[in-house]
Amino acid sequence: MDHGRLPAIPLPRAQAVTPSRARAAGTPAGTKARVSTLRVGVHVGISGGYAAAVEYARRIGCTAMQIFSGNPRTYKIAPIAVDALAEFARARTAAGIDPCVIHTPYLINLASDDNKIAHGSLRLVEHDLEVAAAGGIRLVNTHLGSYGTRDRNEGFAAICKMLERALAKIAPGVELVLENSAGAGNLAGGTMEELGRFLSVLDHRQLGICLDTAHAWAAGYDIHTAQGVEAFLDTVERTIGLERVRMFHLNDTQVPLGGNRDRHWHIGEGNIGRDGFRALLAHPALREKTFILETPGDEEDDVRNLALVRELAREAGATA
Repeated sequence: MDHGRLPAIPLPRAQAVTPSRARAAGTPAGTKARVSTLRVGVHVGISGGYAAAVEYARRIGCTAMQIFSGNPRTYKIAPIAVDALAEFARARTAAGIDPCVIHTPYLINLASDDNKIAHGSLRLVEHDLEVAAAGGIRLVNTHLGSYGTRDRNEGFAAICKMLERALAKIAPGVELVLENSAGAGNLAGGTMEELGRFLSVLDHRQLGICLDTAHAWAAGYDIHTAQGVEAFLDTVERTIGLERVRMFHLNDTQVPLGGNRDRHWHIGEGNIGRDGFRALLAHPALREKTFILETPGDEEDDVRNLALVRELAREAGATA
């Protein structure tokens, strides 16, 4: 793969403001931070081509976007269309959309004790990292999979081995981000402590974290109030480090707290609610993060959800 076709994109800037630092500086969490521009977008389908995907994102006012690089429900890998990806990068730049995120396929299970599944999953991650490098795409977001009946420590070591192999080939300007799970069954990555352990063991500067709000709620993190958001972010700072959180998936949910089910719902209409999302958007430690919505529905729903995020951001003293 020739990664020289497009210039490398600099890694996202580390965040200097943590919850504890914000308090020490006299900026209480949950109060208005200085005005900044949040990077906000939605997951966009590419079945109509890259140009149509960018046009959709531009039309509804996205400043960031997320895509699948191909069919998310198969292990089959298509050839990398380098010229099309180069045009995709130019179109995003012209539309002011940055960053772009690739979400890896749903089938990935890096913890599997089935060699075919584990190595097939690794190849999917490696492929999306290659696509990202060819398309000037900064972030590749992946789920980790399930330990199944495997011993958790054995499964954890297996995931680390696979991630180490993927990171050995990662191109400059691309980051791999691990997404938290809803904690159902033996899913990996359901706690901040476990995500932090992956970062600590692998110790790679191009490895980061994506926090999904619906998954966090389903895993038992109460983020529906400013106080709950503050406590959650303090946990993230202690176990992961907020500077390693590259992005958020903003999703509400109708699942009960700690329900361990992955069900997304419209922003402000579920159990996290407006107060929870307002507190997240208000927090000074998050003002330069990327926020991607994965809410259900069609364009009308995307417009409505984005509009509410912008409204809450304005109330929080940020712009989106």
